[in-house]
Amino acid sequence: MPEEPCVVGVDFGTLSGRAVVVRVRDGEELASAEHVYPHAVLDRELPDGTRLPPDWALQVPSDYIDVLRTAVPEALARASVAPEQVIGIGTDFTACTVLPVLADGTPLCELPEYTARPHAYVKLWRHHAAQGQADRINALAAETKEPWLQRYGGKISSEWEFAKALQVLEEDSEIYDHMERWVEAADWIVWRLCGTYVRNACTAGYKGQYQDGVYPSATHLGALHPDFAGFVTDKLDQPIGQLGEPAGTLTAEAAAWTGLPEGITVCVGNVDAHVTAPAAAAVEPGQMVAIMGTSTCHVMSSDQLGTVPGMCGVVDGGILPGLWGYEAGQSGVGDIFAWFVRTGFPAEYAEKAAAAGQTAHEYLTALAAGQKVGE
Repeated sequence: MPEEPCVVGVDFGTLSGRAVVVRVRDGEELASAEHVYPHAVLDRELPDGTRLPPDWALQVPSDYIDVLRTAVPEALARASVAPEQVIGIGTDFTACTVLPVLADGTPLCELPEYTARPHAYVKLWRHHAAQGQADRINALAAETKEPWLQRYGGKISSEWEFAKALQVLEEDSEIYDHMERWVEAADWIVWRLCGTYVRNACTAGYKGQYQDGVYPSATHLGALHPDFAGFVTDKLDQPIGQLGEPAGTLTAEAAAWTGLPEGITVCVGNVDAHVTAPAAAAVEPGQMVAIMGTSTCHVMSSDQLGTVPGMCGVVDGGILPGLWGYEAGQSGVGDIFAWFVRTGFPAEYAEKAAAAGQTAHEYLTALAAGQKVGE
C-alpha cells in the first residue's frame, strides 16, 4: 500500500506552539509535539532588562520560528510519517497578535538599534496598554456614526490592530515611521513559510475593522492623530486571502527549518479559535463552538447578518466562506483561574489537595460542585 498523504497543522498559542500531523484520508490525528516559547510573555521586562509598564504583553518572534524548527520534525517522528508524505501545512495564531516589520518581513526588534525599544516587539493579544487609544477610537466612531462600529457590538478592543498601532505612533514615533508593515503574526508566520504576504480574511475582519471591502477611512484615522491618516495605505493594506485557500508554497528556507518538502502548499493563516469550528464539524448555520483555554471564545456561523451588543464581531466569511461568522466570549478565563490558584489558594486547601492526590483546580472544582448556583 502506498504511503498515505498527510498534512501538518501548527497552532501558535500564548505560551507555546504545537504541531499536529493529520492523515488526509480520514482526518485522523497521528501525533503532535509542543515547543514552549523560551521568552514566554514579556510583561515585566525586555530580554535586555528594559522595564515594561503595567498592562504590557510582548513576545519575541524568533520563538515562533523555533516552533517550526523543533515541534514539526518531532511530530513527524512521533507519527512515523516520512516528510515526503506531507502535502501541505496550515497554521493558526492567537489574535490580535501584531508586530512592526520592514518590507521584507524583518521584525524591528531584530534590528540592533531597536532591541531595547518595547514598541519594536510583537504585541501579544493580551497587551492591554492601548486602552486609552481604544477608548478614543470608540468615542470618535460613536460620535461620527461610523458604519462599522455596530459590527463589533458597539466598541473595539484595546487588543486590536488600530489601537495598538496608534499607541506605537503616539509613544514611539520613530518605530512607527520606520515600520513598513504592521502585520498580524498569523500572516507573518505564513509570510515566513512561503515568502508571500497575504492578509487573512479572519484577522482583517475581526481585528482590523475590515468590513464590506474597506477599512476605517483616512478621515476617521486622521481625526485621531494627523499622522495616522495614512496608516491603512502606508502600513496595513494587503491583498486579502480567503480562509482555506493557498497562500503560496514552502520556501527552501522554511523547508530546511521544518524538514518538510520544498514546494508543498502553505495555507492562508487563521485565528486559533476560528479554526476550531470546522475541526468540530460545526459548519452549519446556528452551530456554536466554545473554545475554552487561556481565554474562551464562542464562535458561530450564520446565513443572516445581525448586530449583537457587546459581541466581538461579525465578519463575512470570517469563519467559513459564504457565511457570516460571529465571535464573542471572555478574554480572560484560564488566566484568571491560574492567577487565583497562584495568589489566593489557602495553605489548608493545598495540604488537603495534596493528600487527596488532586491539583488545585481539581480540589476547587470538587468543592464548587457541592454548592448551589450563586452560593
